[in-house]
Amino acid sequence: MSTVQPEGEQLRKAVKWISEKRKENPDENLVKLVDEASFQFDLSPKDSQFLLRFVKGDQS
Repeated sequence: MSTVQPEGEQLRKAVKWISEKRKENPDENLVKLVDEASFQFDLSPKDSQFLLRFVKGDQS
């Protein structure tokens, strides 16, 4: 079984950052986290949309 990994270093950093933030506060709003990560890691709108879909699909 393979793991889906986003392309692009900034996108990978954003995924890792969101993952760490969710460990600290699991109830944090995902849209807010994605917005913050998009700004912090200078993601394109397309990458921001991917990031939101990616982290929403990762909820357990």
